[in-house]
Amino acid sequence: MELGPAAGQPAQQYPHHPQALSGGGPCPEMLQVAEEAFRGGQFALAAEILSSQLAELPQPERGLCLRQGDALARAGRMAEALDSYSVAARLARLRPEELRELTESFALLVRDKELQLPPWQGPGSGGGAPEAADPLGDPACCRPPEPLCCPSCLRLLHEPVTLHCGHTHCKRCARSGGEQCVRCVVRRPVSACASSAAPSTAGQAPADLRVNVVLGSLLEKWFPAENRARRLCAEGDALREKQDLAAALEKYNQALELASCKCWLIAQRAELCTAMKNYQKALHDAEILCQNKPHWPKGHYVKAQALSGLGRIEEALKEFLYCVALNPEWNSMKMEAQKIMCEMFFPAFENVPDSLTTPFCNRTSYTRLKPAFLSSINTQSSSEDGPVAESSKETMLRLTRNPSQENDVYRCINSSISHHDFYFEENKKTLGKVLSSLPSANLKRKFSTDGEDLQNLDVPSKIHRKDGDATCGNSASLPIKEIPTNLMDASDFECSLCMRLFYEPVTTPCGHTFCLKCLERCLDHNPHCPLCKEKLSDFLASRTYKKTILTEELIVRYFPEELSERKKVYEEEMKELSNLNKDVPIFVCTMAFPTIPCPLHVFEPRYRLMIRRCMETGTKQFGMCLTDELKGFADYGCMLEIRDVKFFPDGRSVVDTVGVRRFRVLSHGQRDGYNTANIEYLEDKKAEGAEYEELVRIHDSVYDQAVSWFTCLKDNMKAQILNHFGPMPGKEREPQSNPSGPAWYWWLLAVLPLENRAQLAILAMTSLKDRLIAIRRVLIFVTRKRPR
Repeated sequence: MELGPAAGQPAQQYPHHPQALSGGGPCPEMLQVAEEAFRGGQFALAAEILSSQLAELPQPERGLCLRQGDALARAGRMAEALDSYSVAARLARLRPEELRELTESFALLVRDKELQLPPWQGPGSGGGAPEAADPLGDPACCRPPEPLCCPSCLRLLHEPVTLHCGHTHCKRCARSGGEQCVRCVVRRPVSACASSAAPSTAGQAPADLRVNVVLGSLLEKWFPAENRARRLCAEGDALREKQDLAAALEKYNQALELASCKCWLIAQRAELCTAMKNYQKALHDAEILCQNKPHWPKGHYVKAQALSGLGRIEEALKEFLYCVALNPEWNSMKMEAQKIMCEMFFPAFENVPDSLTTPFCNRTSYTRLKPAFLSSINTQSSSEDGPVAESSKETMLRLTRNPSQENDVYRCINSSISHHDFYFEENKKTLGKVLSSLPSANLKRKFSTDGEDLQNLDVPSKIHRKDGDATCGNSASLPIKEIPTNLMDASDFECSLCMRLFYEPVTTPCGHTFCLKCLERCLDHNPHCPLCKEKLSDFLASRTYKKTILTEELIVRYFPEELSERKKVYEEEMKELSNLNKDVPIFVCTMAFPTIPCPLHVFEPRYRLMIRRCMETGTKQFGMCLTDELKGFADYGCMLEIRDVKFFPDGRSVVDTVGVRRFRVLSHGQRDGYNTANIEYLEDKKAEGAEYEELVRIHDSVYDQAVSWFTCLKDNMKAQILNHFGPMPGKEREPQSNPSGPAWYWWLLAVLPLENRAQLAILAMTSLKDRLIAIRRVLIFVTRKRPR
């Protein structure tokens, strides 16, 4: 790692990268070792190397002093670290960002000594307090049962809306999130989420989101009070955005009377009071939160805001440090702590950062913190802490020495700034009040890991009864942990179309929920919602219906037996539809032949349903027959296999099929509007011996005759045939290899100018020899009639 600045650049521009001075400089190799030691976590070693390098300089170098301060802070030697930072501050103005290591070190000490939490391992890793994973999220006690938790705000769903991807959010959260679903982003790459969520703009723009009627009704039924509290809070949030703060406060107060767990509401009210500059009330609410939820970062956050508004900066610093201690990745809180530290500990006349926000920048003087701060940190280290604890104790003794007793680093400071020695000596003694005033008794309390709520915790005795009612401790209702089973009713999950339990529930953009198959059948007939009659053309056009995940989760969790029965009925239906001998779906339209493509334009509702069922069962097959005036459809036909389906926005589709095998109808029937039949499949009778030799001779002769006829056709006619049916298949070496005969024969029968009834008669034949003779007669006839 390169520590020195580029040649020709002033060293002041690189405060953390020292450069050799004209009178001598540090050893680059030793600085490299120090940097490696710092990165490897050997902070004491890094500090000693930097100290030795500073001692060799004629004057202290600011970058080295800062890096030495970083190493000492990380090593837990806070007093010595402050000495190093003070030297750097005398040489040039300190900036808040240069105190990042100091701030993090103080926060880690708070986490270890006061909070007694394990080392931080990242959000959700289990390496912190139960409430510390999300700094601005609600504590575990305020979280509703997982199925009913909004993925965005992590609160009980309010005005639930189901997005196109199938996930359900609060209406307000869905609007603020635009087209992206938070849960999809977590579970899949952003590109995947975008592809699945993009169709939501079709009929479901964020501004037009409709409440899921089923889920909204269930929330009203299961949690009436909490649902009312969520509504009041949402109204308060809207009023707050409009800057009607007094009205918003009234809504929050009403919500607090109804909510079972009030932590999040108290925090929101505290933030609102801060915005109204009612800092004392905000502090009152924040203190309730910090006492009863000491491991919830947001409680300390709102307290820091209130203390800042009251001008109690030292206490605000303490709360900012708590925030960082509980969540070391909360960078905005780090910066706030750094700003305060920079101003309080190292002001040095003009050394007040321009970026300090009010009220910090308006303050002209502060009561300096006491040395008890350092002693509260250092004296908590037992003798088994080793050299770090001993070094801290020695540091405390050194703080009382005269300036002449300081080490070489401080004796070599230029005399022109020596008149500030007493001022900086005081700054070295200023950190006492912050940690000495930490309420360690409260912070060391043991809390249950199951998200114990405020109702089992004490409210400060100084709070009046009417104020205490705002906490969970005096709430008669219990926090939401489970959905009340006595209110569970399977009829709440019935499809209004089939009157059975939802199976694969799908929610339309208008908010109504149906079984997927029921909805599709309705849309086959009419592109409108079956209940509210709202137009669903865009929803129909997407054809990518997603199951409503929350509704399905609730059914799986609370009605497993009913779902098992419902699934059994569905599987029996699918099994019945999958039978390709009994009740086979019949498309009554035109002639079809084995191996020959047969594209279809499907627009009738009954055939939309039929094609969809063929796809759902996986058979992808149905029969094709000619119409018959007496029976409805002919007694012979050809099975078609679906190769592809292309849907149009209005529900129509183009189905690409190909002939598979012939069949004979045994009985006619109907299902849901389309024709069905019990069938048996046809196969050619095998020829052997002399009969087989004669069959081969006729086969070859007719094939040559067919090629000659096609070759003599006009170019435009040949082009039309090739475009529709493709090229003529080649002659097969074994004519009986296929149960339906050679492919070229069926291609020829399809392109010859024959009436459908004549083609049907040939299709029904089970003798290849008879079919070859019949087609030879047709070829002779069309060849003679060909115009010369």
